[in-house]
Amino acid sequence: MAQSAKERKLSRLGSCKGGAAAGGGGLGSPAARGHRSAAAAGPQRRLFAALFAFLCAGVVVLGGVHVIGASFRPVLRTAWPSGTLNAISTDARARQAGGGADTVLPSVQIRHALWSNGSSLVHCPAEPSGVDVSLSLSLSPPVTPVQWDRLVYTALVDSRDNSTIVFAKGMNLRPGRLGVASRYQCVFGRDLSKPKHVLTSPVISAAQEIFRCVTPVRIRRYLRMSTDANGNGGNDDKPMLVSIRTKGMRDSTLPSIAEPEPLPRYNRHRRQKVHSMCVCTMLRNQARFLREWIIYHTRIGVERWFIYDNNSDDDIEQVLNSMDPSRYNVTRHLWPWMKSQEAGFAHCALRARESCEWVGFIDVDEFLHFPGNQTLPDILRNYSDRPQIGELRTACHSFGPSGRTKIPKKGVTTGYTCRLAAPERHKSIVRPDTLNPSLINVVHHFHLKEGVRYVNIGQGVMLINHYKYQVWEVFKDKFSGRVATYVADWQDEENVGSRDRAPGLGTKPVEPEDWPHRFCEVYDTGLKDFVHKTFTDPDTGHLPW
Repeated sequence: MAQSAKERKLSRLGSCKGGAAAGGGGLGSPAARGHRSAAAAGPQRRLFAALFAFLCAGVVVLGGVHVIGASFRPVLRTAWPSGTLNAISTDARARQAGGGADTVLPSVQIRHALWSNGSSLVHCPAEPSGVDVSLSLSLSPPVTPVQWDRLVYTALVDSRDNSTIVFAKGMNLRPGRLGVASRYQCVFGRDLSKPKHVLTSPVISAAQEIFRCVTPVRIRRYLRMSTDANGNGGNDDKPMLVSIRTKGMRDSTLPSIAEPEPLPRYNRHRRQKVHSMCVCTMLRNQARFLREWIIYHTRIGVERWFIYDNNSDDDIEQVLNSMDPSRYNVTRHLWPWMKSQEAGFAHCALRARESCEWVGFIDVDEFLHFPGNQTLPDILRNYSDRPQIGELRTACHSFGPSGRTKIPKKGVTTGYTCRLAAPERHKSIVRPDTLNPSLINVVHHFHLKEGVRYVNIGQGVMLINHYKYQVWEVFKDKFSGRVATYVADWQDEENVGSRDRAPGLGTKPVEPEDWPHRFCEVYDTGLKDFVHKTFTDPDTGHLPW
């Protein structure tokens, strides 16, 4: 499914590692179809290895690329990270296909550059129509990189209550708890360094990385004027930004690259959402498992997908392009922000709110399973007419390698059949209209509005098969870099005893000799049997993935 204009604008920041790129867009979108990559050569390799993420609202590549049949290369004049860099551009005299004469192709100016612990993000406006772009570094005009760990990175405007939701790194608010909103205020302006030229407004709530504040009337008017009927924002050279200011003896305003983006307009007259059940997920380098996960859940009742891509470089768009967009309603949203899963889930809940009655927040290695006679639509109908119920929690059973040493060719649902006896934690399906305005969540569940409660769904009705401890190759990659804000990566000496860590493995990525037989207490073929019965092609005996 192609992205809307708003989604394209929200996807201007993306990822690229070692010369491989990731483009934005949903299934079948031009951005996804147009992806091409090429390795950087010679001395350029060291530079490209340092670039962690890079996007220009469509297809971005590093190294030699083609523009409508014409080849051009990035112009490299200085090493990154220097204090400045300037543009994404073509060679000055690239030959355009069929033109018969040398043509100067357009450049795209870098808007923002971020730097953090040896990694970088580059942000620029949309590329010229029909043109792929590549990176050029230079000393003039300058763009000074800002630190990633102290930054306002994105913002959404909510027309329901005329508020702006601001996502910010660097405030260090406690997980799962409200901060003191009166300590902060929102600041709007084109140049936040000039106090006389900014607008301020009170913060309504502050929690984790999320601040909600009143949207000033002048900003609401600006957004209406700068947005056309198709949802395309204005093309200001100096866009409107929003940031967070800490009040007190030492007033300070966070650096910001966040342009307030309007959410889908609230329709108070709509009686029924377009979709009964949607799913949000955040992933990194899980492309080989996507087909099974999407096809399976679509068959059991999921109608809409919001995939937040956290810097994947494993050709995820090729997998999505192979799936029929008329059957699988999937949007890939580039979310390059490191260690920000909770913020990403809040962002997704807001985007899904107008079209989805229920939204499930599950990972690509988690599969909803129904041991009894009820189906997912049955369960949702049971609670859809009970407005005081805002969240359905279901237990997760963690499966182990099940004796395997190689990735099962027929998929995880049929390949892993041995698990731990007791469930580990839970995951939730929420009604986004009932979420607390603070949007506090701890990945597994959200905080709800006052008077709204959750229910635990019995394990005999619905549960999740969590294929958490797969063959070593998969497990090692998954746990080497976690996307959750408050979960340490495997090799970090932090919270080693946490249930989010690898039990008994310490911090060394060395495969235990008995790994294939670990985490095996109960032999469980329930989902495997269901998949074989429901999905097997009677003529070929093959599964659809």
